[in-house]
Amino acid sequence: MKKIDISEIATLPTRYGTFRIQAFKEGCREHLALFSEPLPELPLVRVHSECLTGDALGSVKCDCGEQLEAALERIASEGGMLIYHRQEGRNIGLLNKVNAYALQDQGLDTVAANHQLGFAADERTYEIVETILEHFGITRMRLLTNNPKKIESLHNVEIVERIPLVIEANPHNEKYLRTKKERMGHLL
Repeated sequence: MKKIDISEIATLPTRYGTFRIQAFKEGCREHLALFSEPLPELPLVRVHSECLTGDALGSVKCDCGEQLEAALERIASEGGMLIYHRQEGRNIGLLNKVNAYALQDQGLDTVAANHQLGFAADERTYEIVETILEHFGITRMRLLTNNPKKIESLHNVEIVERIPLVIEANPHNEKYLRTKKERMGHLL
């Protein structure tokens, strides 16, 4: 197991509510846990994979930014945790993600674009997520996700309920969402 450095806990007031925040450094990657205090016995948890274009730049080419906002709103009201999983572009990195965007501009879907670049449809791993959940003593949770791979990848925690996080399609992400459902098995 890799060495994990863990920050102190700080307060993070946001437009969604006030959270506590803690960082987890794994090699050169730094992941975040935003959580309510106290954590409920059965917390609502969202594992949100980094998407700079959607989360920070407001891209409507995907549903990531809107999923992040909806998750933070729900966690603020119900109590739980958002794990900001720093594996940009399904873990192919920002440079390759932009190259995949260019291939999508030529008509490829997100899966075909990743394959064209020599990657699997989804390169993410979830060991750090299990480490973070273990750090907080979370053994049972309600998981806010559409991605069956996230459900299958979390071995050390009981997922009592899967809660869908469906964002309405727009003309820019309709093909992307259809690909996630039809080619990646997302529960949309």
